[in-house]
Amino acid sequence: MNIDPSEKEKFNQIAEEWWDATGKFAPLHVINPLRSKYISDKVDLNGKNVIDVACGGGLLTEAMYECGAIVTGVDISDVAINTAKIHAKKNNYNVTYINGEAEELLNNSKGTFDVVTCLEAIEHVPDPQQLVQTCSDLCKPGGTVVFSTINRNPKSFLFAIVGAEYILKLLPKGTHEFKKFIKPSELSGMMRNSNLEVKEIIGMSYNPLTKNYWLGKDVDVNYMIHAEKKI
Repeated sequence: MNIDPSEKEKFNQIAEEWWDATGKFAPLHVINPLRSKYISDKVDLNGKNVIDVACGGGLLTEAMYECGAIVTGVDISDVAINTAKIHAKKNNYNVTYINGEAEELLNNSKGTFDVVTCLEAIEHVPDPQQLVQTCSDLCKPGGTVVFSTINRNPKSFLFAIVGAEYILKLLPKGTHEFKKFIKPSELSGMMRNSNLEVKEIIGMSYNPLTKNYWLGKDVDVNYMIHAEKKI
């Protein structure tokens, strides 16, 4: 079991707010178009079998569905999954949502997904390498895997914790633990250990004055990694 009970409880407490664009998940609403466009630029999602690991309330899941993907979302939070199901039903979206661990899907779905996404989640699990391996195992040979997380350095502590949680109050206090942040070199190594070939590492930056996010070369704080499963 690759679950931190305190992390699960922390997100369960606010999971009903997933689709409130001005609530505790507001930053994810802002960056979601940026994230989904990055993924759809890397792979044509139309008709692809996609799984969104640690999908939460389904922000990215629904965005990929809107790109024509056949999407499954999985999350350990029953509250988040219920929120996701209600929102999908409201929009008449045919998205499959599963409450549980991604590892539990390997018995029946190993190597069946064209695209596997796991965004803003790996920094919340006890064993990041296990999660990377699970995502790789779910992916077809030649398929696409995308992670996003937070770098570990003094700048990321200042921006992602002090700035985002305490000064700007973009996120609830205690959302992140600095020791769980993962350097790009570390995540790249985990991916190589799991038969994934890293294709690109790209940073995500934020301007608190304009409240704009953009992708670029700066991976000091938030970053995304695009990889392909080796054949």
